Amino acid sequence: ALKAGLLTSDALSTVSHRYSLEIQTPEHGHGLEWILRARRDRLVGITNGVDYDVWNPATDPNLPAHFDADNLEGKRACKLELLRGFGLPGDLDRPIIANISRLTSQKGYDLIKEAGGAILDTGAFFIALGSGASEYEDFLQTMRDHAPRQVGVFKGFNEPLAHRIEAGADMFLMPSLFEPCGLNQMYSTRYGTVPIVRATGGLDDTVQDFDRISGAGNGFKFGPYTAAAMLDKIHEALYCYAEPDIWRRIQRNGMSVDNSWRVAAQKYIQLYRAMARM
Repeated sequence: ALKAGLLTSDALSTVSHRYSLEIQTPEHGHGLEWILRARRDRLVGITNGVDYDVWNPATDPNLPAHFDADNLEGKRACKLELLRGFGLPGDLDRPIIANISRLTSQKGYDLIKEAGGAILDTGAFFIALGSGASEYEDFLQTMRDHAPRQVGVFKGFNEPLAHRIEAGADMFLMPSLFEPCGLNQMYSTRYGTVPIVRATGGLDDTVQDFDRISGAGNGFKFGPYTAAAMLDKIHEALYCYAEPDIWRRIQRNGMSVDNSWRVAAQKYIQLYRAMARM
């Protein structure tokens, strides 16, 4: 049925431009890549949108304080409350690296597991929310037991806590093996939490690597699926964090991006109109 749909549809759409290219390869096409390559003139990638009525740090009812791109002071209050909630020292100058995820290899957790010691060696706090494979749950528990004043872990899912982590963290780590679209990197930029991602799927489309020369970019992005490449970008982010003016620039770059459904809907309307003309 899926094959028939791919062959006969007027248009094919997926949830990011980069992913529309990736599914034309054997690695991501799962035996259907030949059809997608043959119909690539009808294949488009439109990134999912974010509901800014729900994910908005200026109005979010889950937060202890509100903030926006023009006044980030409330973010410090969110950070302090997040640290207290996990029983961590209230050191507001130390960065928080956060992750909210299903604990699977697809989400890059084998890289986080491999680099766990090196992440702790940076001195940053590490906060994780999620559940999944027992090997990764056990790893996070071991990490927490080893450094209880540096690591916070919540096993399971908790929607209000997810909002508080997005608001209180400084960096959001999302090193996915593959990611058709991804939403947390877009939540993060809205909340002034700088994403560190692997350049795959929607992560590649929505995160622009920060460039010190031009001042452009809203995050940090690495290509090779290796712990070393991920750590390079974590260290680069930490260097920028140590320079408040640069960090605020990256935060504001991200907070000014419009990833709303209004933008996505306009692209779907353009697609439908183009199909109607064919």
